[in-house]
Amino acid sequence: MKYVDEYRDRSLVEPLVAELAKSVSRPARIMEVCGTHTMAIFRSGVRSILPEGLEIVSGPGCPVCVTSASHMDAFIGMADLPNVRVSIFGDLFRVPGSRGSLANASSRGAKVDIVYSPVDALECAKQNPRDLVVFLGVGFETTTPGIAATILAAHREKVENFCVFSTQKVIPGPLEVLMQDPELKINGLLCPGHVSAIIGAGAYQPFVDNYGLACVVAGFEPADLLKGLIMLARQIGEGRPRVENIYPRAVSWEGNRRAMAMVDEIFEPVDMQWRGLGVLPQSGLAIRDKYATFDAQKRLAIAIPEAEEAKGCLCGQILKGQTIPTRCPLFDTRCTPGTPVGPCMVSSEGTCAAYHKYGRD
Repeated sequence: MKYVDEYRDRSLVEPLVAELAKSVSRPARIMEVCGTHTMAIFRSGVRSILPEGLEIVSGPGCPVCVTSASHMDAFIGMADLPNVRVSIFGDLFRVPGSRGSLANASSRGAKVDIVYSPVDALECAKQNPRDLVVFLGVGFETTTPGIAATILAAHREKVENFCVFSTQKVIPGPLEVLMQDPELKINGLLCPGHVSAIIGAGAYQPFVDNYGLACVVAGFEPADLLKGLIMLARQIGEGRPRVENIYPRAVSWEGNRRAMAMVDEIFEPVDMQWRGLGVLPQSGLAIRDKYATFDAQKRLAIAIPEAEEAKGCLCGQILKGQTIPTRCPLFDTRCTPGTPVGPCMVSSEGTCAAYHKYGRD
């Protein structure tokens, strides 16, 4: 309990640890969907105190990790174009495609800027009027409203040298596919806090109705995580699956309707390729024709190349909860944070990165 013991309020956490042990009345396999949950569970030491009969597996909740090698190759090819300046979140910089990474492109002269928000990319466009600044939209529902707002701002301010390459994805789609896998055998979902702040806790009701899954939306502090696991264990033990929200300070049942309306103004659903899962229908978001001038893929006529995943890399299986990083033959040998073979090792929300940094199973 190294990290749990160091938590600032042990009087709050210790009773929850004991309560979790008492709550597991039958074997339960829970998928934590969110990459931030993955890291928080490892960092807090929660994995180290799981009672017998309770297993946690990681899901496809890291947006960088589920970005396909084909899309990475398209990003890198675009960065090599003259008068193109690519703006990215830092996690994407060293993610490998089939022929290198954006870091490699930068080393040979491509203009690649690490930013903290799409608004920073818009400011970069204003400061570099001779370049076409392309923000790489790699994320889930959490980041999509900010990108939509930035496109609206660029439209309003008539910033013509700014656009977005959208590979934005929506989280219910891959969960639907995973739950149809008879070998996965998941009893419950620890539902993502950040995504749920946008789409609402009610988005998980179909998983209760169609698959009998216990669902709990939780925050990221040790007490949040433990309470979420307790409620999931109780639902599973009682055989009464439902959606419960223990993160009401950020998540409502219906979600953020204003944000969703803004997203709907800018984006439309499209089929999208996911690493490890293939092309999932209506699981991605493309920029509507009304705002086509801000769509980098259309503006630069970018084709998505065919690309194979690295041989031996098990990121796809890890993202589907089929295996764990320590069973990958490349883990901590050929594949390390300094020399990543797959994105799960280099992303700050990646399962392999969490295993490398905080512990082994």
